[in-house]
Amino acid sequence: MISKLDYSRQVACFEAEDNREVKIPGVALIMGDGGRSPEGQAARLAHQFVRQNRGILTDFDIESDVHFDGASVEMRLRTGGKVGALPLLSPTSGRPDYGLIIKPRFGWQGIGPMLGAMGWKILPEPLPLPLLPRSDRKIPPWVLATTILLRMQRLLKHLERRFGVISEDLRAPRGRVDWGRYATVNMVRGAYDQVPSTFPDLRDDREIKGAIHYTLRKQLSGLQSQRTSGLVVLQLIKLCRELLEQVREVPPLRPSQNRLNSWLFNRFHTDVFKSGIEAVEWTIDDRGLAGLSDLQGLPWRLSMEEFFEAWVETVVGRLARNRGGQLSSGRKRQTITPLSWAPPYSGSQRYLLPDLVLERGDETIIFDAKYKSHFEELESSGWRRLEQTLQEQHRNDLLQVLAYSTVPDSNKITCCLAYPCRNDTWQSLIRRERPYHKASVRAGNRQVELILTAFPMGVDPEEIEPVLSQALAG
Repeated sequence: MISKLDYSRQVACFEAEDNREVKIPGVALIMGDGGRSPEGQAARLAHQFVRQNRGILTDFDIESDVHFDGASVEMRLRTGGKVGALPLLSPTSGRPDYGLIIKPRFGWQGIGPMLGAMGWKILPEPLPLPLLPRSDRKIPPWVLATTILLRMQRLLKHLERRFGVISEDLRAPRGRVDWGRYATVNMVRGAYDQVPSTFPDLRDDREIKGAIHYTLRKQLSGLQSQRTSGLVVLQLIKLCRELLEQVREVPPLRPSQNRLNSWLFNRFHTDVFKSGIEAVEWTIDDRGLAGLSDLQGLPWRLSMEEFFEAWVETVVGRLARNRGGQLSSGRKRQTITPLSWAPPYSGSQRYLLPDLVLERGDETIIFDAKYKSHFEELESSGWRRLEQTLQEQHRNDLLQVLAYSTVPDSNKITCCLAYPCRNDTWQSLIRRERPYHKASVRAGNRQVELILTAFPMGVDPEEIEPVLSQALAG
């Protein structure tokens, strides 16, 4: 897959998909025509480009190298399971003049509704890196608004309180009373029960609250314009209004950049405080998430493995509510089983951690979500024609989920391997009545049921749940 390049103003954004290889021509790094020997210059720049950016590429699980086929030089980037946008340093200027946009290989369609349906269990993570030259209009603005509102909510819960000198009209005298004003102003107006008083009081930081008020009002204005985007936006508007109620006694205040810096770089402030102030700054600067359009945007990252696990948890959680059962989540560390090595300092893996465990009666159902294309590969190629590497990976997945089956002591145990698929694949599977496959294996006196099933991306959980229930029905 050759990346899509944009050379406007000597700035390039490369585009790739997760778990894929992207090839970038080395000549894309040359400023100008490159002279008579562009490939020699391209080779030097390509090696320097890879060295300069190896750290951030590693953070995104991206492997990189330089390849020469005898005619041209190209950089090869092999992406992992993270999507997002990252700035890349130019080997000629040393500045972040390039960017890499990594999209989900199952497409952006439905990512917004999926985040909303999951109850925001996981969100894109904005990164403290230089801005990218472009932001993605394919990612709806409310996705970043969700991150900002949740940060405002946490900030309000952890807001520091401090003593301040307050001047207010009270029903009863308190502290120092301005009797002259009371006699010449309040009594003349007939406000006999309003006594002008000045006193010290322990209250929330009004300046911070003013900044939060400003941020919430601006976010509410943006969300109002996105009402047609669905129920999730209406839910965010409701949350925004609830948060505004908590700061309504303080007028909105747009803080200066110097004030923002003093809050951000104060070493005594907590991480919750600093992340909240970052969200205030993004709102003031009208930042969006970086991608492929004509606006600057924030670098960000989203683990598709964690995203898919949260999606499976959402569907299984709906099943538990409607059909009964107690659901435990690996995301919340509720399913952890320690491994005891002898001696304790030896061994390797320290615990087993299934993604989800559903218990109902004398039955235990174990779910292991794998963000891999194995189900689609099996459907399109069949097991015998599957590449040997994919066969080995799938065997490891089976062995892992079967290892989880040794932990519970229920009489009936079901292990479910969940793989993602595209919406069109899902519709085809439903038509052919092949959305899942079942097997069984003897484990001592017990029989373990094994289910291999597809979880479509971007499909309403209401559509997936009945199929999952049918697969588990026996």
